[in-house]
Amino acid sequence: MHPLHRLFRPLTRTVTCTRWLHLVVGGLFAMVCMFVYPGEGGGRSALLLGSLATVPPLVVLGLVPAVRVAEGVQARLMLVPGLRSRGPDRSEAAAIATAPAASWADRWRTVSWLVLRVQLGTVTLAASVWLPTAAVDLAVHRQWAYALLAPLPLAALAALVVGAGELVAAAARWLLAPSAAERIAALEERAERLLEHNRLARELHDSIGHALTTAVVQAGAARAAGSPEFTERALGAIEETGRHALEDLERVLKVLREGAQDPAGRPTLADARRLLDAADGSGAEVTAELTGPLEAVPGPVSREGYRIVQEALTNVLRHAGPVPVTVRIAVTGDAVELDIRNPLPGPRPAAAPRRGSGLRGIRERAALLGGRAETGPYEGGWRVSARLPTA
Repeated sequence: MHPLHRLFRPLTRTVTCTRWLHLVVGGLFAMVCMFVYPGEGGGRSALLLGSLATVPPLVVLGLVPAVRVAEGVQARLMLVPGLRSRGPDRSEAAAIATAPAASWADRWRTVSWLVLRVQLGTVTLAASVWLPTAAVDLAVHRQWAYALLAPLPLAALAALVVGAGELVAAAARWLLAPSAAERIAALEERAERLLEHNRLARELHDSIGHALTTAVVQAGAARAAGSPEFTERALGAIEETGRHALEDLERVLKVLREGAQDPAGRPTLADARRLLDAADGSGAEVTAELTGPLEAVPGPVSREGYRIVQEALTNVLRHAGPVPVTVRIAVTGDAVELDIRNPLPGPRPAAAPRRGSGLRGIRERAALLGGRAETGPYEGGWRVSARLPTA
């Protein structure tokens, strides 16, 4: 980069102009005090007294908790503008809090910020008026030699604007920085958001994966059977499974798009029969044993249990094909027990077709509920077993 370009680059940045405007707005408060100060004119002494007269009201104003919100928003928009405050990299903007002062330490830091902003703004505002005036006076001076000095006040103003802008931005990141409690709350909120996104990803994986697997298996079985009656049943199963998958997809997309709470209507263990019917219609010989009050299982446990059964049946259809499947769902006094077993087809290694995110998701779902899940070969077949506590 050319040295001159590097020298003048700060003056061409948008942030330099917005920082200058931020400082000038702060200096206007001192300017108002200068004009109303009794017994003074409009000279430098009046400006000095006006800037000092701003300190008491600024102290009172800074102790108001809501003022920290207004100052934080202004600082984010004008001191760190552009994509850095709105895009994926929010680290610089996030260093400035936009929440009411929750402690006396936050209040006094806001007071210090207001005093610094107004005093530095006063100097910037005065320089923005006096230095260009001095440049004009030098340029029109009777002696032409003085005209050669006219660029110096403008250069000093440019250096002051850039330097004061950097200083006020650094002060904002220090004095308006989030407190320890606010940083912890932000980290907890981010963790909750990531957990929610991971849960929604598992929901889509299980629901859409189950629907596509069922559709593929049903279509292949119908083509191989060559029976109009079987084809009719297969198309009905594909339609029903696809409809449920679309409902799940719309629900998840609504949560992601609107940031709303996950609405009701998510399937539970009480709806497990439709999974068993879909698997049976795909050619798997399903033997089911449902015991206990499925409707009485707590919501989170019942919904996660449904997804575990769904993923287990999806894996059976995807990797083993139309084989006999034994499904046991038992509700006991303090837990829900899930057990899905199927034989392994052919001479393939038992664990080879079972690697992926589905089995990991089953174990994660059980662990999040305080339970446990086991997946793997069992007595010459494959078994998915989970125990989910209900109390």
